Amino acid sequence: MAKRERVVRMSVELPLWRALTGYRVLTMIYAVLLAIFGKDNFGQQRFERPWVAVAYLAFLCVWTLATLPKVRSAANCTKRFLVADLVVALTGILLTPLADVDSQSFDGPTLPSIWTAGAVLAFAIKGGWRWAAFASTFVAAANIIQRGEPSRDTYHNVLLVWVASIAIGYVVEVARASERTLARALEIEATTRERERLARDIHDSVLQVLAMVQRRGAAIGGEAADLGRMAGEQEVALRTLVSSGLVPPTRVSEDAADGAVVRTVEVDEEDSPGDGGPVDLRTLLAPHAGSRTSFAEPGAPVLLPAASARELAAAVSAALDNVRVHAGPDAQAWILVEDEPDEVIVTVRDDGPGIPEGRLAQAEGEGRLGVALSIRGRLRDLGGTAELISVPGQGCEVELKVPKAPKVSRGKAGTAR
Repeated sequence: MAKRERVVRMSVELPLWRALTGYRVLTMIYAVLLAIFGKDNFGQQRFERPWVAVAYLAFLCVWTLATLPKVRSAANCTKRFLVADLVVALTGILLTPLADVDSQSFDGPTLPSIWTAGAVLAFAIKGGWRWAAFASTFVAAANIIQRGEPSRDTYHNVLLVWVASIAIGYVVEVARASERTLARALEIEATTRERERLARDIHDSVLQVLAMVQRRGAAIGGEAADLGRMAGEQEVALRTLVSSGLVPPTRVSEDAADGAVVRTVEVDEEDSPGDGGPVDLRTLLAPHAGSRTSFAEPGAPVLLPAASARELAAAVSAALDNVRVHAGPDAQAWILVEDEPDEVIVTVRDDGPGIPEGRLAQAEGEGRLGVALSIRGRLRDLGGTAELISVPGQGCEVELKVPKAPKVSRGKAGTAR
């Protein structure tokens, strides 16, 4: 069956790049007209060395028009271009006293004039407020050097450019975060719709048949009762699978050149828990659900690093093994997954006879290290904790806590019981 991929692109960034393109062209024209018609304080032509201004402005026009494709998107606007563009702006500022000897005695415009702000804005749109602060600091230093003895207006203009560029960079970062949030919401919505459709189809066919086999088998008795019991277990497992989305997709949110990308990609099951990215813990714990084990999960994916998810799932499996061995074949177990902001909590509870006081210490002394290694050891290696609460006659509860960014030790705990 061929894989299908649906891609939805969105961007509040593209209009900013278009606006920057227009800004660079308009300010280039403004800088040229200002050089042609601008006068000094005495009404005279402001350039004592007009050939310097002509050479720089000619280069500025060629550079601006030739690099228009570079400011059409984030992908085209490379770091190398940004540095070169800033150098062009700084060169124009520092060449101003050479072309206009009197430029230091009054607050006249520099050769690139307000075109310089376009170079700083490119940094802001590309890299956010930190990049904007970096570029505007160099521009501020160049303006102060060019003035020689800066006036209050010089400092005012420098501060205005610095604050405005940082503010724009911060707005861009907020917009990108909003895009990623919206992309994630669209992915969850699409997954939910598909899950509901599959649940309806399966409920109208397979689940109803399994439920009927379970009821009829229990009524007939004998071997049919065993068949009905197995049908009931498969019904529970299938319902759990449907609630998990059947085939867990890999959801990828990117901040591409033309905005956030929402993409749903089907991957092979054997590749899904690899070390390359986060894993949905629900898909690893769902197979434990059955007629004797209830599984409660959040509605959204519970993402953990692949190694942490595998170790946590193994600890849950060890806890369920203890339930089957020590609580008896008729004991009921419950698995509860909680997704907290900084950690994931998995609780395994049963209704067995519980553990007598001092029994765990005795078992560890006898070399039976199921709880010590298979459960607590795994969680300790992940930077988490495992707490066991048991009251004789009232069952046992194991609470497993794993941080979402654990420090996994090199040595892994064994699995001996």
